[in-house]
Amino acid sequence: MELARCPVPALGRARRLGCHAANPSRSRPDRRVAAHDRQHHGSRPCFGSGRKRGACAQAFGRSRGGFMCKVHARCDSLGLPLDFPLTGGEASDYGGVDSLMAMPVPKPPALFADKGYDGDRFRENLLLHNILPVIPPRSNRKTPEYPDYRRYRDRNRVERMFGFLEHQRPIATRFEKTPLSYLSFLNLAAARLWLKHFVNRA
Repeated sequence: MELARCPVPALGRARRLGCHAANPSRSRPDRRVAAHDRQHHGSRPCFGSGRKRGACAQAFGRSRGGFMCKVHARCDSLGLPLDFPLTGGEASDYGGVDSLMAMPVPKPPALFADKGYDGDRFRENLLLHNILPVIPPRSNRKTPEYPDYRRYRDRNRVERMFGFLEHQRPIATRFEKTPLSYLSFLNLAAARLWLKHFVNRA
């Protein structure tokens, strides 16, 4: 005597077995029930739960140049870097303003920056701290405020500093995922500039 047994499938939402009890020889499960077996008791991974991960926490962002990060820098009067705040590539230059101005360094008499930092709020903040903003106006400004371009020429020291950083392969092409590792290479490059300054000064 042959006894036909059907395997017991998982319970579906209808709380029924996928095999017909009236006909045990029919081992084919019910398609209508088996289609929803995995939706029972949360057997699938729950997307969107838990802590957030991704590029935002690693100072990455998508811009016109691709998936990259933006390096802000504050330098002294000689063009030597003091610190490097990092933001995503899609973020505006204003994203690093608060970090740049919060550095515990002596207050300068003037601040040189490119037109990406041209804004009323930033200019007013500098004037309240007795810092002269030497920033060229943006092309879409209705009432442009032109700086002293003879003084603005000194900003080429900052551009030369960025040119030196771009010649360092670990900095020009960021291979590090975490911002801490990337900042370590930036600080090593800044140390080379400071050492060269001290050697030439001695």
